[in-house]
Order: sequence, then structure tokens, then C-alpha cells
Amino acid sequence: MPATLKTVTLGCKVNQYETEYVREGLVGIGYRDASQDETADLCIVNTCTVTSEGDSKSRQIIRRLARDNPGARIVVMGCYATRAPDEVAALPGVAEVVTDKRELPDLLGRFGVVDIPTGISRFGNRHRAYVKVQDGCLLRCSYCIIPKVRPSLYSRPSEHILDEVRRLLDNGYREIVLTGVHLGHYGVDWNAGKPKSQWYRLADLVRQVVRIDDGFRVRLSSIEATEVTRELVGVMAEFPDNICPHLHICLQSGSDRILRRMKRRWGVKRFLDRCRLVVETLDKPALTTDVIVGFPGETDADFEATCSTVREAGFSKIHTFPFSPRRGTPAAEMSDMVPKRIKAERSQQLAAIGKELREQYFQSLLGRRLTVLVEGASERGENWMTGTSCRYAPVEFPGDSALESSLVEVDAEQVTIDRIVGVISSNDVVDDAAVNVG
Repeated sequence: MPATLKTVTLGCKVNQYETEYVREGLVGIGYRDASQDETADLCIVNTCTVTSEGDSKSRQIIRRLARDNPGARIVVMGCYATRAPDEVAALPGVAEVVTDKRELPDLLGRFGVVDIPTGISRFGNRHRAYVKVQDGCLLRCSYCIIPKVRPSLYSRPSEHILDEVRRLLDNGYREIVLTGVHLGHYGVDWNAGKPKSQWYRLADLVRQVVRIDDGFRVRLSSIEATEVTRELVGVMAEFPDNICPHLHICLQSGSDRILRRMKRRWGVKRFLDRCRLVVETLDKPALTTDVIVGFPGETDADFEATCSTVREAGFSKIHTFPFSPRRGTPAAEMSDMVPKRIKAERSQQLAAIGKELREQYFQSLLGRRLTVLVEGASERGENWMTGTSCRYAPVEFPGDSALESSLVEVDAEQVTIDRIVGVISSNDVVDDAAVNVG
């Protein structure tokens, strides 16, 4: 009888990709996914350490797996495992701690995988597939622990990435999300010492990926403002039907004073210049962002500067995070912490601005034809489907389940609360057939 497997992932898209890489390798030698109520022989836990809460959740999950799967071998990897391996190893049921993601092929080898995969071919039951192209971060933002647990830059060979995308397309995925710990640094490790004319960067990779085939689209994961280059935006403009006109550009604060305390690499003017470049080059692009509220020393004036900046940028979505001290980072040692009550008030105020900007952006899309990845039935009622548009807006429209996992063209007709309502255009489905994945 095949051995059973459970996987649990906390944290970012990169973690989700790496879990799938390990899972697929194990399934290839005979493991099968345990059902919800079935005990597992092997548990893989991919942890997160961005916040103290991530550490706590990781410990809770490991303890629960040990309790619910007596005798199971628990393997723990991820950023928390890297940061505190002894702490993780002491938890019940933990048989192995993987402290470096570069060891994952070796981990599979220890389980008996002979043909070590260079990538994945499926992404579970998800409608879009994440493709990790890069690892490591060299920045030293004062609030972030990640450069300490993923310090080494590594860019995957483009041929491995292209082969992986081809496999995913063959298995029915119609949206590929390129992701990395510091996506915009793809190729930096290769280019050291080479003349600029020989550099190979993210823009070059994206151009190669979109040329693989028609009938699918590429979306870029979170990126830093300094890596939103003219070359990258130019490629996005060159392939408007194949690359989603959406960028998630991390702001964190709209105050130059706070950005300096955060040790970010640019000021507000440069950030807004990059946003303006995107808006002026692409057709009605979606800009989304992250903002930390209540960073140590943030005054009312600093917060007002942030509110002004997000309005000027015109973001379609703002992920707001009240500052949480991360042990081991310089920001955690700063003395002028903002009271919890003020952080909560500012978070609510920024959320209200974000909602207003989101509705304005959605209203600006009315009358447009949006390419939508169909993700399932809508709660609106029978014969209604829902999905995500190329511009990262949720869309509902009349349709049936045969469309799930396909790309369809939807004419945007109405904005309701937090989504767009439309109808399938006369062009109907983008790709030749609706292909279910999972």
C-alpha cells in the first residue's frame, strides 16, 4: 500500500512553489496525498518567519500534525526552520529540519528519488501556477528578517524555467505567475563582471516565456520599484495580450523620513516616477502595493504623507500591515514605537482610502473587455461563475462550470462592492477549450 503524505505551507508564493516541488518528487516515487481524515506516514511543513506570528503558527501546525498523525515522520523546512533549527528540531515528531532550500534535491534523494526534478509539472488544485525563478535577497530593510534566512542570490537557469512552463501549459494551466524572494534581482548573480550588453535580466526571461505559446498569460509577482525598469515595462507593452497589465510594487511608506528609517533604496518621488512610467506605457494597468502602518517613529505627518502618496499612485489594492517588531531586525530595537491604538486607527483610515481607490479603478474599467481566468462557481447564484481578470480585479459573469480554468473575455458592465460584473463577449473563450486542472 502506498505511503501517505501531508503537506502544509505557510507564507509566500515561493514557499508554496517549493512545497509543490517536494510533493511532486515524492508522489513520483509512490507517495499519495492523505485524505483529510486519514493519518499520514510523512508530513512536510514549510514554515514562515516573516513575523513572530508565523513562527507561532508553524509550531502549532507541527504539534497538531504530530498529535493527529502518531508515528508520522515530520520534515520541516522554510524560513523559520532556517532561523531556529534547534527550536524546530525539539518539537514533537520532527525527524528532520531542512535549513537551506538549496538542499531540497538532496532531501528528495534521501527519500529515494533517483531522477531529481528540475521543476514542477502541476500545481495541485490551483487554477494558476507559480513558477519560482529566483531566490535570495541582498537588501537590508530594517524591519525584515528574510535576508538573514535567504541571503544567497540564485537565479534558476532559463532553460529549466521554460521547460517547466511548457509542462504546466500541457497540463492545462492558463496563468503562470513568475515569483521569487526578490523577483527583480533575477539574473543579478549571473551578470556580475559582465558588460551590460551581455546581461540577462527579468525582462529577457519574460520575453522568452511569453513566446512559448499563445492561449496563456504571465503575471509578475511582487517587485521593488527600482526593478520596474523601462526594459521590463517595454516587454509588458510589447505583449499586451500575454502579460497581465498588473504590477505589485512595494511601497511600505509614503514618507521619505520613514523610508530612510526603513533603509529602503528610494524616495517617494522615485517611486511615483516608476508608477507613472507604468501608467503612461501600459493600457490602464493595475498597481497594487504593501504599506506598513505605524513604523517606529511614524508621526501624523508621516502617515498623512503615506495617504497622499497612495492617492497619487492610484493603487487598485493596498495590503495594509500594522508594524510588528521582528526579533533580530534593527526596527525591533527602535525605541519610539507607535501605540497599538494609533496603529489600528491608521490601518482603518488607510483601508478606507484603499477601498475608495479600488472602486475608482474598477469604475474606470467599465465598458472594457477583460480577460478573466475562470476559477469556479460564484456565490451570486446558479449559472454564475467567478474569476480574476488580467488587471487583478475579481469578476462575476453568467456561465457554466465547463469554463473553469479557461481564459474568457468578459465585457465589464457594473461594479458591485468589491468586484466587477459582466458578460462573456462575443469572442467567447480565449483558448481553444476549457481545460480543468487539479
